[in-house]
Amino acid sequence: MLMHPTDSCSHLLFLPITNHNPLMTQLQTNSSDLTSDKLPFCFTVLITNSIFVCLHSSGLLDNDDIRVMMKGSNMVKVRSSRWQKSRNLRLLEDGLTVWCESTKSSRKAKSQQTFAVTEVECVREGCQSEALRPLSGSVPENQCFTVIFKGTRKSLDLLCHCKDEALSWVRGLLWLYSLTLYTWIRGYLRRADQNQDGKMSYDEVKRLLQMINIDLSEQYARALFKRCDRSGDGRLDHIEIEEFCRELLRRPELDSVFRHYSSNGCVLSTAELRDFLGDQGEDASLNHAQSLILTYELNDWAQKNQLMTQNGFTMYMLSAENDVFNPDHARVYQDMTRPLAHYFISSSHNTYLTKDQVTSASSTEPYIRALNQGCRCVELDCWDGDKGEPVIYHGHTLTSKVPFKEVIQTIAQYAFKASPYPLILSLENHCSVEQQAVMAKHLRTILGNKLLSKPLSDKPLKELPSPEELKGRILIKGKKHTPHLAQMAKTSSCASFSSSSDDELASSSKNTSKKDPAKVSSKLSPELSDLVVYCKSVPFHGFQNVSEKPPNEMSSFSESEALRLIKDSGKLFVRHNSRQLSRIYPSGQRLQSSNYDPQEMWNCGCQMVALNFQTPGEQMDLNQGCFLTNGRCGYVIKPSFLCSPTSNFNPENTGGGPGHIPTQLTIRIISAQQLPKINTEKASSIVDPQVWVEIHGVAIDNAKQKTQRIDNNGFNPRWDCTVSFQLQVPDLVLVRFVVEDHDHTSKNDFVGQFTLPFTSLRTGYRHVHLLKADGSSLSPATLFIHLNSF
Repeated sequence: MLMHPTDSCSHLLFLPITNHNPLMTQLQTNSSDLTSDKLPFCFTVLITNSIFVCLHSSGLLDNDDIRVMMKGSNMVKVRSSRWQKSRNLRLLEDGLTVWCESTKSSRKAKSQQTFAVTEVECVREGCQSEALRPLSGSVPENQCFTVIFKGTRKSLDLLCHCKDEALSWVRGLLWLYSLTLYTWIRGYLRRADQNQDGKMSYDEVKRLLQMINIDLSEQYARALFKRCDRSGDGRLDHIEIEEFCRELLRRPELDSVFRHYSSNGCVLSTAELRDFLGDQGEDASLNHAQSLILTYELNDWAQKNQLMTQNGFTMYMLSAENDVFNPDHARVYQDMTRPLAHYFISSSHNTYLTKDQVTSASSTEPYIRALNQGCRCVELDCWDGDKGEPVIYHGHTLTSKVPFKEVIQTIAQYAFKASPYPLILSLENHCSVEQQAVMAKHLRTILGNKLLSKPLSDKPLKELPSPEELKGRILIKGKKHTPHLAQMAKTSSCASFSSSSDDELASSSKNTSKKDPAKVSSKLSPELSDLVVYCKSVPFHGFQNVSEKPPNEMSSFSESEALRLIKDSGKLFVRHNSRQLSRIYPSGQRLQSSNYDPQEMWNCGCQMVALNFQTPGEQMDLNQGCFLTNGRCGYVIKPSFLCSPTSNFNPENTGGGPGHIPTQLTIRIISAQQLPKINTEKASSIVDPQVWVEIHGVAIDNAKQKTQRIDNNGFNPRWDCTVSFQLQVPDLVLVRFVVEDHDHTSKNDFVGQFTLPFTSLRTGYRHVHLLKADGSSLSPATLFIHLNSF
């Protein structure tokens, strides 16, 4: 029941979650690739000081799909066309865990055959995985689905006995993921209640506190327990448990902001909310304030009187609309009609690999993951395969092989799911002329009209076309015939060098221009050569006569060669990249698929800075942060000083030159909420969090500062620590927030991070929604901060 706002501090607000919510219908539409990041933000259940979901009346069983999952389903687990085993899947009562049981499970096997809903990255309907694709046509596709997990855990391919059962599991898994915070708290409460009597003793409450990563002093914990134990029987019933949790979940720092703007400390008038918005640097109109009240205020009385209670204010402050990342940048907002060379382009290296460069598996799955992340340039290392069919793998290593045809089929299906803008296939071609012709055939027949096989115009090319002009098209990057070498290709049976190795060989030679072209050119089939239009791979011969180079010629550089050019000829490299595309790739010595720092390459305008997407870490955080903006479409327009062929910008010496806009950035790290435990094996282990704020940009801007650590509190630590940075070239800056678990004896453990461009930051009081190491959501973990820049 909703009450008068003056009573808001003493009541519980129950948020019903049922299958009849009109927004839930969005979850019940068929989709070939349902992912958790496509869920509307409003599905997140917010549990704050006076907003609490009734944990004992969960509403789970009101959902037909959940009832099917809890009853259990007999399915077939598929690993290949030959390996198919019967499995019984059942959702456990905690609403978080799925049990996958075989008929011959040992105790050890059983412990490995569960997964948490929060581990799921997406649920893919139909025969859309390497294991299920060969079964397409022999089994009903609407009875198949694949559970894709975050990180390196293998996917789970399943065949149900009927389509309705499969659909229930697909919808149910996604629906449960949408209730992450709700199930998080409910699951912990259930586990802490050891005898399952619906009440909790003091010891059980202490167990709950350890589970949710908070270590209260014994004196305070007992005092709080006694205060909530209204019955005086030494046990908290469900109403008393809710009161206890409400006290734990109080956000005094948010209350303080609310009271600062509220004249009576209980509600915000429309004018007071408008004043707050003005200080936040947002639309400070009465109309905007009124729209926020209509959206986030849940109290009918307050809403009718155009007032916002503390509940509504908290809902708004935790919403995507108040995120540190500018929501206007979550859509494509940049000019997409400029030449391709004027954009940073999200690019992947050795896209087919699942792990290291020597022994890991090659698969189509990494292509799906990269494309779903908005990657717009993927790499295909092509080699001769059996029976005349080319394969993709890391040549001369123990990595497994995946058929070229399967990779192209996968690319055709996923090329434009995350972004409508052009996709570039970077071919590293080691195939014989005969199998190159097969490659060309597959590219044409599978990609069809998506494949760009001729220029958009018959007019002489003065500059590269724009992403807008190339929307929905797939471009081939590779070697192309030159007239005087055409006859040589016809008489050769094997390609001598790949496009990447050609460029590396040429760039590492001091006498490149004197080499015999026949010795540094691949032997190409005319069919494959004809498909190269705007991304013609050529060896780099220096910065001479930049304006005379055809715009469709591009070069690849190893990371070491690129860094040398940046250091020795930074200004010339910037000018080169204003017209020509450049691709940077990791050193061949990175056998574990580690990554280099992409920021240094972006600073000089290199467009295609290719990273190993399968390797999490700071470098991939920067890549994800860079391409978070502009709707995650994989294209981000470069600053104007990187787009002029006469630019004087030098990334090694930026003082007073183009892009030099001195800016002061001040960030107050106020608090964090619900940071996860790192050492889950030890119940008594509580995180000791500290926060780093890192600035990544040109060399003079690179800096980082940290807060003090907070001992034994990952639940609601508070720092109130201010850090400040003087930025010189803010248009190239990425800001990275990193939370670590402080350790006295060893390296600090990573807890979570969030990275975004400085140009996408919003000032004022904001929440930072943290991400895991693999880039997936760490919900409900957040930082609460205040930003100012001038």
